[in-house]
Amino acid sequence: MDTADVVVLDGFLDEETVPGDADCTTARFRIVIEPTDERTDQMVLPCSVSDPILAHQVVTDLRPGDLLRVTGYLRLPTTPDDPIWLHVLALELRALVPEPADQAEPLTAQPTISEDGLIERFGRYLLFHDPVGVSFVWTETGTWVGETEDLDALSDLIRAFEHAHPGTP
Repeated sequence: MDTADVVVLDGFLDEETVPGDADCTTARFRIVIEPTDERTDQMVLPCSVSDPILAHQVVTDLRPGDLLRVTGYLRLPTTPDDPIWLHVLALELRALVPEPADQAEPLTAQPTISEDGLIERFGRYLLFHDPVGVSFVWTETGTWVGETEDLDALSDLIRAFEHAHPGTP
């Protein structure tokens, strides 16, 4: 394959990375690619790393939600049972998921409780539940989505945001 076959993609780390073998000389992970703000354009792409140095960095340094730029060869299925995946040759960390200042542990998909409220991840959204009863919602990139006092209305709030026309407040 020549350099024309190399693909460069930006995406968010979907979940925890996993070693591909017991010695951690390979690694696997998935990235969420969102070329537009439309949720229907979103795709989850499995990735694999076979370089031992890069695999070690992937397993030890990355956290869910980190923004990555991956470079590699896109492997298309040869049969209906084969998966599509990206063989990663290079990886660049574009943005980290911020760690709360009062926590040594990385931000995970589990809710984080503090005396000031509850912070949790809901897909690609971050929610802050104020003890007073108001819930505030942002995308993980920091775009304001809205607020509600009714927890049952969170799905409607996010759905309205996803289907809003560009430029709609």
